[in-house]
Amino acid sequence: MTEIKGAQVLVTGGQRGLGRAFAAALLEAGAETVYVTARRPEPETDPRLVPLALEVSDDASVARLAERVPDVDIVVNNAGATIPNGLLGNDVAEVAHLFDVNVLGALRVTQAFAPVLARRGGGAVVNVHSVLSWASGTGAYGVSKAALWSLTNSLRHELASQGTQVVGVHLGYTDTDMVRALDVPKNDPRDVAAQVVEALLKGGSEVLADEVTRHFKAALSGPVEGLAVARPVSPAGGHRTTVSQVSTA
Repeated sequence: MTEIKGAQVLVTGGQRGLGRAFAAALLEAGAETVYVTARRPEPETDPRLVPLALEVSDDASVARLAERVPDVDIVVNNAGATIPNGLLGNDVAEVAHLFDVNVLGALRVTQAFAPVLARRGGGAVVNVHSVLSWASGTGAYGVSKAALWSLTNSLRHELASQGTQVVGVHLGYTDTDMVRALDVPKNDPRDVAAQVVEALLKGGSEVLADEVTRHFKAALSGPVEGLAVARPVSPAGGHRTTVSQVSTA
């Protein structure tokens, strides 16, 4: 388990959507300070929220952040990106950049802060995946989330020796800017954040935030055809491949 009361927390992509919900839930659970990052951070009215600049795909930006905040107890890798169209509809360079943000970005941040966490007793790393870690048919975004899931599982093994709790978070459609245009049922980000706080306090390793996520996790033991999802049609017309019919963060 990870103590949240009095903790110093880093939430990447923490000034909007799910990241903002994480920050609020952690403060409510007793965190002393939450560093919230963005490419172009905006001022915060709550003095417990400290906005900082970060580009997770830039080694130098991550290094500067680690120097700026050497007192972190919990790292939430929430920042991410998406691109439209399927795997065959994007240049390899576009897919590579998406991986640089969604997968290597989390790795960069974790590498930079792992020594900090070790010095402070272990702490925790939270990585935000998606039901698309397991559900196919959503292009490069889903593939990147599958890679992030694997990365998280390997990091859990490597960080165990220093006592760092590693939590992977899987969720379907959640009410954030990424899926706001889709007329589908969505999770409340506050509910997802509350489940993550509970997992931290209880020493959990994985959060399955909703029924559709639990369905697809169970489907991993069945035929691969059971993991395919259809693409929804956006209100503006045309298919959206950034999310599946049942997902996502």
